[in-house]
Amino acid sequence: MSAPALHRVAVLVLEGAKPLDVGIPAQVFTTRASMPYEVRVCGAAPGLVTGGDGLSYHVAHGLEALAWAEIVFVPGYRFPDREDPPPAVVEALVAAHERGARLAAISTGAFALAATGLLDGRRATTHWHYTRALAAKHPAVRVDENVLFVDEGSVLTSAGAASGIDLCLHLLRGHLGVAASHHAARRLVAAPYRSGGQAQYVPRSVPEPLGERFAATREWALRHLDEPLTLRALARHAEVSPRTFSRRFAEDTGYTPMQWVMRARIDVARELLERSQRGVEQIAGDVGLGTGANLRLHFQRSLGTTPSEYRRTFAKGE
Repeated sequence: MSAPALHRVAVLVLEGAKPLDVGIPAQVFTTRASMPYEVRVCGAAPGLVTGGDGLSYHVAHGLEALAWAEIVFVPGYRFPDREDPPPAVVEALVAAHERGARLAAISTGAFALAATGLLDGRRATTHWHYTRALAAKHPAVRVDENVLFVDEGSVLTSAGAASGIDLCLHLLRGHLGVAASHHAARRLVAAPYRSGGQAQYVPRSVPEPLGERFAATREWALRHLDEPLTLRALARHAEVSPRTFSRRFAEDTGYTPMQWVMRARIDVARELLERSQRGVEQIAGDVGLGTGANLRLHFQRSLGTTPSEYRRTFAKGE
């Protein structure tokens, strides 16, 4: 029996590329038993590319890798507001997009995508330090400075380096399912999922004890998804008022408390569908959605599919 085909990922290293931004997709998607991907690191041409922060990169591939890839990552680079990437790079990105590849920018890599015109009329983000520069240089782009990442389907953008991990995990969830994404997050010692709508940074200092208390409440909620979880119950566990809990929870996660609970229930249901033979009615009870009909309703609303279709797509060989 032949091995399954590997999915193709290119990481485009531009002059002044930032080390963390380059390393994140290269590490997340590198070929291993649990990750059916092949990664090619490329530049405008094979050879030495001068990076940022005192590092350089010797890349084995040129722009032909963009014609090969299914996903093209564009890491951030220094001084993106000063000049656009070389015309050959812009043309190769456009050609890859026209061929059906998804283009994903990390941090200031958004400037390279904006130079192609592919972000015109679309939402996009970048590192908070450069959001105004991106809006000024590319006024047709709808720049959102208050999010970790934006998924516009064929083009995706993210904020600073850490949000590049969130973007990679987001892509994994859609490609391989929740179990694979959670496995990768554990390997990276990263949060398994942060909302793309979460703010890039909290604009005021937050007392650490309260932050710890909210994290403990989220962990408690995950262990009690099969029980009724109301706003009042969550706030009572965190020992704050429902109003304070709602406001701070949204700041911390990008979700209202009840949106977060529903997402958690759908995520656990997805993992059970991927890894177990439990029926839809059983899973609905396990995650606190009551009935199979209710689970199907929320699956359709959240994912645009049914539990049965999801299982057929992502079940791990059961």
